[in-house]
Amino acid sequence: MKIPSKFNPAVYFEIPVTDLERAVEFYGAVLGVPFHRTVIDHYEMALFPFDERLTGITGALCKGDVYRPTHEGVILYLRTVDIGDTLQRVMANGGRIVLEIASDTEWGCVAEFEDSEGNRIGLFQSKGA
Repeated sequence: MKIPSKFNPAVYFEIPVTDLERAVEFYGAVLGVPFHRTVIDHYEMALFPFDERLTGITGALCKGDVYRPTHEGVILYLRTVDIGDTLQRVMANGGRIVLEIASDTEWGCVAEFEDSEGNRIGLFQSKGA
């Protein structure tokens, strides 16, 4: 099966959490976004905002027996317009920096943090931000 060239292959993500309220407070404070709470397939979820007219993907904070926060495996990178400011909000809200800001001369810069639940999450700031 070939993916049509007009589509990006990644479309959705789920961040495992053990305390949905704590995670919503953390990500709301760090990213400044609202969440829509729902239950899907008996799992509690808080959905990130999504607008099909914009580029990028969306996802959810997810709580349930199949969701286990981790530092191993896939690392999700979230876009930010001010990586230093975002890392300050991570620290102010109980997270910790795992990888300091690193420049990537072609694309921009990245950093990684541990969220309120113990997940390793990346940040990306494009050169033009």
